[in-house]
Amino acid sequence: MSIPLIALVFVLTFQTSPRAGVSGEGQEALVLTRSIEMPRVDGRIDHLTIDLSQQRLFVAALGNDTVEVIDARAGTHLRSLPGFHEPQGIGQPLDGDLVAVANGDSGDLVMFDRTSLRIVRSVALGGDADNVRFDRKSRRFYVGYGSGAIGAVSENGARAGDAKLPAHPESFQLETNGPRIFVNVPGARQIAVIDRSTMKVQTTWPVTTAASNYPMALDEGSHRLYVGCRRPAMVLVFDTESGKQVGSVSVVGDTDDMFYDAKRQRLYVIGGDGFIDVIQRRDADRLERVAHVATAAGARTGLFVPDQDRLYLAVPHRGAQRAEIRVYEPR
Repeated sequence: MSIPLIALVFVLTFQTSPRAGVSGEGQEALVLTRSIEMPRVDGRIDHLTIDLSQQRLFVAALGNDTVEVIDARAGTHLRSLPGFHEPQGIGQPLDGDLVAVANGDSGDLVMFDRTSLRIVRSVALGGDADNVRFDRKSRRFYVGYGSGAIGAVSENGARAGDAKLPAHPESFQLETNGPRIFVNVPGARQIAVIDRSTMKVQTTWPVTTAASNYPMALDEGSHRLYVGCRRPAMVLVFDTESGKQVGSVSVVGDTDDMFYDAKRQRLYVIGGDGFIDVIQRRDADRLERVAHVATAAGARTGLFVPDQDRLYLAVPHRGAQRAEIRVYEPR
């Protein structure tokens, strides 16, 4: 059913319901299909990864000192793995057997077997071990940690170098067709560009339009880097060829995760203020928010899985709000 233009204008201007989308397109852009409870999980929840071969989702339950194991196919909670110390980042190779967990409190990278769930090894890094990425070409995990470093760790646990930074790194992305790592360094209000073949900083790009640049997403084909900021709440667009900011759009507050959907040319921006913003790319440098999907307070991390066409959202336990994973399908 079509909506009269005057009614649509009224809704967009005076809308008060937190569960409505920004537009007609927005109301159908992201659909909740399932909620999976994580019993006895308290505190903040950080990042997620998925084992597609076994359809298992691994969740870093930072405040609970556990990694939660979810059966993504059946939609059930399988196990809670104890013995971690503020698990923050988590990642794995699509074609490997290990899951790597960065522990913020103990400062180590713990690797466990994704099938048996037994810990294989632990590698000391430094305080506040955080985001984790895996490079299939070098067979290395990259981990942000400490007061300013990206560390490279081989699958066998060998340290393979460190790139020094002026402050603690937040989200970073690896090029697949080149050697660069793009790193958010909010304490220095910059993006650092590292050559991972030398583990040296090539250059830095200033972040001046906004501050607190935490999440990041990369559209390598279009040479665009998307940087989520909290003060004010915006996504900034950078040209990865020139290093210049070429666009921006306002988004939900307290964002900590952001993903690029290449199929639909969209960004999913997850914010702790209780919304997921769907940002449509209209051209290389123009973004438009087409949905403002109500979620839950403090739910600011998730995982978009293109192979499944699903977005997973981590919801923490707060009062009557239970800890759970919500599953969304883009439309």
